[in-house]
Amino acid sequence: MPGYNLNVLGLELSFSADVSPERMHDTVSLIEERFSELKGQASHLSKERLLIYLALSLADDYLQDKDKLTELENTLHQLVSQIDSPEE
Repeated sequence: MPGYNLNVLGLELSFSADVSPERMHDTVSLIEERFSELKGQASHLSKERLLIYLALSLADDYLQDKDKLTELENTLHQLVSQIDSPEE
């Protein structure tokens, strides 16, 4: 499992994760990009509040994607069922 020493939003982090360096880079870039967008919209808020809003936004994105995946899986199962037992 690769170890990482990162600076994310001014915070030094050291940890191990079972993820490729490319994925970790993309993850850090996404966090920094989204934080920058939030800061641009609400620069008067503290860093802590912006981080909470960022966490809420990312959690909402995750839940929306999870719902979409469930819908796609259900559709796929329906299609497979139709293929397996065609109506005559």
